[in-house]
Amino acid sequence: MFTTLVAVIIALVLGHVAPAVLAPLRSYTWYSHLQDWLATQLADGGPWRTRWGIALVVLPPVLLVLLLQLALGRVLYGFPGLLFAIVVLVLTWGPRDLDVDVEAVLDADDPQQRRARLDQLASEPGQVVGEGPALPAVIARTALRRWFAVLLWFLLLGPAGAVLYRLLERSAFGIHLDPLPEENAAGARWLLRWMEWPAAQLMTLAMALAGNFDLVSRAWRHAGGTRWNPESRFLEAAARAAVVGELAEEAEEDLAAGRLPARGELAELRDAMNLVWRMLLLWLALLALLVIAGWVG
Repeated sequence: MFTTLVAVIIALVLGHVAPAVLAPLRSYTWYSHLQDWLATQLADGGPWRTRWGIALVVLPPVLLVLLLQLALGRVLYGFPGLLFAIVVLVLTWGPRDLDVDVEAVLDADDPQQRRARLDQLASEPGQVVGEGPALPAVIARTALRRWFAVLLWFLLLGPAGAVLYRLLERSAFGIHLDPLPEENAAGARWLLRWMEWPAAQLMTLAMALAGNFDLVSRAWRHAGGTRWNPESRFLEAAARAAVVGELAEEAEEDLAAGRLPARGELAELRDAMNLVWRMLLLWLALLALLVIAGWVG
């Protein structure tokens, strides 16, 4: 858990300090080439065209990382393993830094530039990101895929878990020369959704604690959060409810103070990003408490 805290902080700092250095390392070009090569070799059929065919390309890198994780954890009191874990989380974080992309949208000088930068917030290729009430849902899903899901699986399974999630996400939503066969793609998306489901549940809990608990919990229930459904659309519903509630409270406070409500442009985007930061801080605060409890114990 201490490793997770350190790695997350380093990932966030490096995303601001050295984005140009990290961008090519987080592009996963090697994985795209590997997937395209395998698709060419197995184009005639076989296991590649089945629902579990994605395992042929995902498992070898994950197993390699797992072997290194186990081997380095017992060398020099685990210090090489610590460095390895930090490097893996930094490389699987993102691949673009969410807060940097949000700031770029807010700093856009004209509508056309803003339009182009909004597209960078999409959680998957081809998604149209528009201004207004739909933005909190987009930010929540993008935060899940860039930060929270990889963080959860890193915490549960170490570097191998983070790599497993990122490679599945790249398989489902990356850009490849040869698209996955239909059954293969369906299996990849199904696995990815189940890996995202627990992270989405924990994000919603943090959202309720960091925002309006009643509004978020009500939206979570109405959107199917109590059911075993890998779609996890309750996350978007909860994000919309949380942001709408916070903006309404701000408007009421302005009216009570004798001021006209002044939301400004992209108020939903600002509030949604603030909410994501509070959620991340809650996750990290819990990890810090567990680390301190472990030291004390």
